[in-house]
Amino acid sequence: MAAPQADKFQFAIDRGGTFTDVFARCPDGKTRVMKLLSEDPANYRDAPTEGIRRILQECGLPFPQDQPLSTAGIEWIRMGTTVATNALLERKGERFALLITKGFRDLLYIGNQARPSLFDLEVRMPEVLYEAVLEVDERLMLHRDGCPADLLPPPGLTGEAVVVKQPVNLLALRAELEVLLARGIRSLAVVLLHSYLWPGHEQQVGALARELGFRQVSLSSEVMPMMRMVPRGYTACIDTYLTPCILRYLQSFREGFASQLQGVPVAFMRSDGGLTPMEAFSGSRAILSGPAGGVVGYAVTSYHGTEERPVIGFDMGGTSTDVSRYAGEYEHVFEATTAGISIQVPQLDINTVAAGGGSRLFFRSGLFVVGPESAGAFPGPACYRKGGPLTVTDANLCLGRLLPSHFPHIFGPDEKQPLSLQASLQAFQALVAEVKASGEAQPDLSVEEVAMGFIQVANEAMCRPIRALTQARGHDTSRHVLACFGGAGGQHACAIARALGMSTVFIHKYSGVLSAYGMALADIVHEAQEPCSLVYEAASFAQLDRRTAALEETCVRALEAQGFARSQITTEAFLHLRYERTDCALMCSARGYPAHASSCSHGDFGTAFANRYRQEFGFTIPKRAILVDDVRVRGTACSGMGQEEPQPVSAPHLQVTRCYFEGGYQDTPVYLLENLFHGHSVPGPSILVDKNSTILVEPGCTASVTALGDVSITVGSGAVRSIGPELDPVQLSIFSHRFMSIAEQMGRVLQRTAISTNIKERLDFSCALFGPDGGLVSNAPHIPVHLGAMQETVQFQIQHLGPDLHQGDVILSNHPCAGGSHLPDLTVITPVFWEKEPRAIFFVASRGHHADIGGITPGSMPPHSHSLQEEGAIFISFKLVQEGIFQEEAVTAALLAPGQLPGSSGTRNLHDNLSDLRAQVAANQRGIQLVNELIGQYGLGVVQAYMGHIQANAEVAVQTMLRKFATRRGHVDRPLQVEAKDFMDDGTPICLQVTVDPQEVSVSRNPAAGGALVVVDSRGSHPSDRGPPVALEHTYPYWQEQRGAHACAFHLCEWRAHVPAAHANGASHARTLAHLRLGNSEWEGAEQEPQDFSLGGGVLGGTQATERSLLSSGYC
Repeated sequence: MAAPQADKFQFAIDRGGTFTDVFARCPDGKTRVMKLLSEDPANYRDAPTEGIRRILQECGLPFPQDQPLSTAGIEWIRMGTTVATNALLERKGERFALLITKGFRDLLYIGNQARPSLFDLEVRMPEVLYEAVLEVDERLMLHRDGCPADLLPPPGLTGEAVVVKQPVNLLALRAELEVLLARGIRSLAVVLLHSYLWPGHEQQVGALARELGFRQVSLSSEVMPMMRMVPRGYTACIDTYLTPCILRYLQSFREGFASQLQGVPVAFMRSDGGLTPMEAFSGSRAILSGPAGGVVGYAVTSYHGTEERPVIGFDMGGTSTDVSRYAGEYEHVFEATTAGISIQVPQLDINTVAAGGGSRLFFRSGLFVVGPESAGAFPGPACYRKGGPLTVTDANLCLGRLLPSHFPHIFGPDEKQPLSLQASLQAFQALVAEVKASGEAQPDLSVEEVAMGFIQVANEAMCRPIRALTQARGHDTSRHVLACFGGAGGQHACAIARALGMSTVFIHKYSGVLSAYGMALADIVHEAQEPCSLVYEAASFAQLDRRTAALEETCVRALEAQGFARSQITTEAFLHLRYERTDCALMCSARGYPAHASSCSHGDFGTAFANRYRQEFGFTIPKRAILVDDVRVRGTACSGMGQEEPQPVSAPHLQVTRCYFEGGYQDTPVYLLENLFHGHSVPGPSILVDKNSTILVEPGCTASVTALGDVSITVGSGAVRSIGPELDPVQLSIFSHRFMSIAEQMGRVLQRTAISTNIKERLDFSCALFGPDGGLVSNAPHIPVHLGAMQETVQFQIQHLGPDLHQGDVILSNHPCAGGSHLPDLTVITPVFWEKEPRAIFFVASRGHHADIGGITPGSMPPHSHSLQEEGAIFISFKLVQEGIFQEEAVTAALLAPGQLPGSSGTRNLHDNLSDLRAQVAANQRGIQLVNELIGQYGLGVVQAYMGHIQANAEVAVQTMLRKFATRRGHVDRPLQVEAKDFMDDGTPICLQVTVDPQEVSVSRNPAAGGALVVVDSRGSHPSDRGPPVALEHTYPYWQEQRGAHACAFHLCEWRAHVPAAHANGASHARTLAHLRLGNSEWEGAEQEPQDFSLGGGVLGGTQATERSLLSSGYC
């Protein structure tokens, strides 16, 4: 590529959802930045074009808005855009048809049946993106010995032979495609079975479609040639759906320039952090186009390998906050879900939380709630002068942390006014009145205290994804540097770093536009990938080397075609590796693992994989073969502009404002960043401002300016606020986030360290935290039926073991009498003791579905069982760990015990059972560690007090929901009675009657004493019978007594009461509101032993119980 031209402009642009940021290197060597609204149709047609026009005008090259810009002075343009993301979120992509192998027309509609929001009763199937489906009469099969001789096997890309069982019927397909053209459909996604192995059929279909005039044809074998037809198909659909939108935007962008940018290199940022020429930019690679620039920006400017301090990127924008991690190389994921669609392409591992400057503020059910709703670019926050709602930005403005005089004057109807402090104050005064009216706060609460409370809650919400990115993956959060950028990040950086134990915050001088600056620093990237089907062993190394070398040559030639010299190009090889008999593959680089006699010539991928697997999951599987699924090469051509050299600047100019911190207002000096020089030290409290960002240096912190003009903040411990056990709405919200974060991290550890497909990939597990009485405190959003019953399991162990529960014990249980569901759901419970406390101070528990624990059928869920013993191993109260020692021999014997019964077997996969049980113990241990850290920070009394406050708060929310339920139906002063009845397959009746008395104020802890707010009556349901063929009849009443009322209430009340963060702990507590009249008199009097029960129909029985609860309550 030609050397940079000193007399031309270089532009890097981030077109975000709220703002468009433009960074420019001018011919005189100086830089300019511009920030403007992404959507402002009254003032300009396209924000990136307008930003370029304004910078040219500032440099003495005026161009009227109604005329195309001259490109004579432009060297190159780089851009990241949310065009594709917005089209996907708003479902405004291109009309297209799906062409899929005959017999698979509904495959992508069915998908993997994932339910991302398990607590949501209003289940909405994701809308399919395609408008029509054509089944292509073709079929490839993998060649196996014994295949008919007349089926000729073409060579597959992996070396495996594939058999053409049915060639493509192109004549019939032509007629069907012509019908699509007549309907106005001009785009196609082609997804054929096994095309990643042999793309011949897809290529034939693609050639025919283009011949007929289809403008966009995405072949799954070209978009992403990887196994697994569902994500490959989704990716092809995304590409077809979004690429035409991108092409239209690119054409519109070209039209803003003379000669439509001919001769000007234009590159776009891809989701993987590399740039690609405008002509090669496609929909499937564009989802994270904007955020990726920020990752490149902080990675290049903030990470110093000699210090060995990894960096957390903290990008706080208007709508959301993105967090990511960089420790010398970009961390990628190869399958991610956006807007309900799974996309199988390399993407930077960016975690998003719906808490940004524009996140709305609410007071709900006694809690301070931030987001996920956003004010958006229009109308924006209240202070934008367009009638918008109260947001985090308004809170910062009211606290003096934003200075309207130093903020761009781009607000109001004419886009020329400053931020309005008065509008923010008026909105907060209304919210303060709402908080006071609730009785949940002090009557003298001020606007500043409420605003400060919301800032603290927002900070805690943003800490959660950072903990998930570090602690939950085995990294020490405190060792990281917090690289803060984005328009709103500087106001929160010190508080977040302090909360996470970080000692350093790094803020680049272009932090307000770092995503745009990152695109200026990024390199041009070309990738090549092909599937593979080899075992990683010595016999395959030569073939792997040959295939890798061929892909490297492909990348090099593609970059040379763009004008780069071979000396500017580097390549890196990756292998997509997994253990045999697992589905979890990792894309591994051999960087840092040099080649040797027992490895590929490109590096020791075997050791790299083992270490990466151990880091990710906590263990390795030494005796299993390692399989190679794909070979990938990433070619990089260095093309970034490089960082600026330091320049001398003048001394700082100082002014003073009033800023609110915990404890009240403090005089706060304000510094202009452009006037600070290298080595200058600025103690907190202080505010550093430029026209694109505001940095708050909190008390106890010190900011210094580097040689390049960036800001490095040393974070001190700060004043420790004393928090008492009394209820505080702000602390209630913060503790809700902390407790839920603990449960989430437990889940992450369990998923990482488990070995079975059920837990690691199907995610059939749940984790939760329980109080000293066994009451549920908080849980991650896992499996509702687990979470509704685990409280019963913990409380049974407390009653059953009593003083026999000691430090170092871990209990295993699955029996229905002990709060279990079906037997394969094994619950592991760990009591936690503290110093000299005689009883456990809290409990942590995890429940996971094991694939097999013995019994008369594989899977341990027989539909025709007569007794519980036929369903597998039974644990009522088994000490899995005793005095810190894992009881492997005893639990092995128990898991194999069902084999002693005639016709039954012990567990059929003992190794996986033991591995998953160890993983559950590890998950519990992680929860204990995190709660102990919380106790160390706040004290045992405060933590236990807030466990109770959260339970009580959620309980009140459920009470309120029930009373509103009755009131909405006109029953203000008299009981409301609703009922539902349904039948099982054989006519067995299931009845449920719910009575809600809105006049009942007290919460009856003793149902016999009367006065219950709600009575749940299931009398009238059929009594149980034993065994086949109606095992469900026997199952249902037991489910109903032990878990049905509680689990149903848990699920129903969580959804209707909208209890945030704590996720329905109060719904479980809702049983204290209910007088439960259960079962049938015939059943109630029956003498049955616990072992007589069978749970073969438990899943359907529980479904029926929940469905009747919802139906009787009028929710379905």
